[in-house]
Order: sequence, then C-alpha cells, then structure tokens
Amino acid sequence: MWDKIKNIENRYDNIKEQLCQSDIFSDNEKAIKLNRELSKLQGTYDLYQEYKKIYKSLNESKQLLEIETDEDMLQMIKEEINTCKESILDLEEKLKIEMLPKDPNDDKNVFMEIRPAAGGDESGLFAMELMRMYLRYCEIIGWKSEIIEEQVSDIGGLKGCILKIKGDSVFSKLKFESGVHRVQRIPNTESNGRVHTSTVTVSIMPEVDDLQVNFNKKDVDITTYAASSAGGQNANKNQTGVRVIHRPTGLIVTIGEGKSQLQNKERAFDVLKSRLFEIQQKEHNEKLQEEKSNQIGTGDRSEKIRTYNFPQDRLTDHRIKKSWSNITGILSGEIEDIVQDLILENQSKLLSKQSES
Repeated sequence: MWDKIKNIENRYDNIKEQLCQSDIFSDNEKAIKLNRELSKLQGTYDLYQEYKKIYKSLNESKQLLEIETDEDMLQMIKEEINTCKESILDLEEKLKIEMLPKDPNDDKNVFMEIRPAAGGDESGLFAMELMRMYLRYCEIIGWKSEIIEEQVSDIGGLKGCILKIKGDSVFSKLKFESGVHRVQRIPNTESNGRVHTSTVTVSIMPEVDDLQVNFNKKDVDITTYAASSAGGQNANKNQTGVRVIHRPTGLIVTIGEGKSQLQNKERAFDVLKSRLFEIQQKEHNEKLQEEKSNQIGTGDRSEKIRTYNFPQDRLTDHRIKKSWSNITGILSGEIEDIVQDLILENQSKLLSKQSES
C-alpha cells in the first residue's frame, strides 16, 4: 500500500510542476485534464502529508524522551507520543479507505427512475413521496435535479418518473438506493385501520457516453406524440413527446416533459444509453459473484433493500440490518446519515476482503 501512496505523491508533485509550465497556459484541454487528475489525487495526497507530519513529530518526541530529565516535561512528551500514535492509527485507516478500488462511475451524474410496483394506488402515492424525498435531498446537499419525465395518476400518485441529478460524486452517494423500497402503513382510504404493504422500485443509472455502451442509433425506432406535459398548450398541440424503442433489447423510453421535440429526443437517447449500460453492468457483475458477495447490495432494482414502517416510525435497511426513526424527517430529505452508513458499511466489507487477500 505504501508504495502505491508514494507513487501518488510523486504523480501529484509532477502534475503540480507541469501546471506551472508556460506551455500549459496555451493548452486549455491538457490543463483541464491535469487539474481533474490532480483533484482525484488530492485526498490521498493530503492524508499522506498529514501522516508524514505526525510521524515526524512522533520520532522527535521519542528522541526527546531519551534525553529529557524533568519529570513534568517527560509526562508531557509521553502524552504527545500517545496522541501521535492514535492519530497515526486513524490516518492509516483513512489511507486504507482511500486506496480501495474506485468505482469508475462514482463521479458521474445519474438518472433516477422511480416506479410503483405492488400495492395499487398506495404504491403510486408512496412513489410520489420518494420522488419528493430525493428532490429535497438534492436541494439540501447542493445538487441540481431535473424532472425529465413524470406521469401522475388522477389521485396524485406517481405512475413513473425519471430524474436527472447533477453534482459532485452523485453516483457514489446514490448507487445504494437502487432496489425495492417497501412501505407499511394505514392508507387514508382504509376504514378498518388495517396496515397495507406496498412497494416501489428505484433504479440509479450513471450518465454515460457513446464510448461506454454498445449503442447504434440505427437499432432505434423513433415516434412522436402530442405530449400532455408542463409545456402547456403548445406541447399539447405539437408532436413534442418522443418515444424511442431499442429493437435488440426491447427497451422503450418515453419523454414528454420538455417543450421541444429535439430536447426530448436528446433526453430519451441519454436515458436509453444509461439503461443499456445498466444491463451491461449487471451482466458483468453476474460474472463476479465473489466480488458481489462482499458488497452491501447488488444494485439490482428487484432486490428488496428497505422498509418504511409508519406505525412503528422505523425505517430499516435490510442489507446492513440497521434502523432509523423519524420517517417524517427522512421523507423530507434528511437521508444523509443513511447514505453515509451505507457507504461506510460497503467500505468495511471491501477492507475486510482486501485484508483476506
């Protein structure tokens, strides 16, 4: 591990030197590329510099301990040594986490699909609450979110939606939200006070480009329709809605939220590419069963990951076997603690696997 960390330090210093050279100022593309690489190395570099600084202080304190005779000073030096040792152990753990294999999609923006599953109207109503929860979470942490497709039922439930979420490391924080979300509560329409169970599926797909997915536009059929969306009367009169069908897989993407047909077409192709990439990733992961077993979830939209139990005010994530209270707050977007617990558990499993190998 330490050899890899020193290589990162050398590469960081090398990039810093390159960015100071005059020819970089005339090559904007190269400068952007170097700055992106520098940003990825920054966390490991900073931790290692702190580690070396404290390790130096530890050695200096040990040397003082051998020559100092004053009892009070000796006590202070011993305390400093203990503090340094604790800090070093903490930094070593952080460096181990930094050196874990990175998911190449972690820095990407995402498309999020939310669809009701079992439970009829109640499933659609809860799907709407989940959509609002994620939109509010994006606001809280400073991400940009956009509803690019939304179908609402007559009673205000969600028939389905696609969100695009942009920001720093979006996929790394949301990827564990993929799966089946189960709700247990008494619907407003239930006269006997009986608890109903409904489910909603959430899928998180990284935004991808043509180079990352096997995609040929010749394999796609495109039709248009008069969209009934937020585009208003103009959208209803004109063929602004776009439906694309990928013949080899049978995948269908329908987008009608935008005011222009061109905009909806571009969005539909982006979503289609992400869905195709999701299929490729799933096929790849199925070949890596050992790796999958050491992660907290498969990311499959059919995997039951979480239960929202309203009568007991308890949310339980079944993958890490942990529960939280305050469902009202959670559905208002307060899910950062849950997101971080999932990330930490996944890191722990990866560390355990790394130590075994």
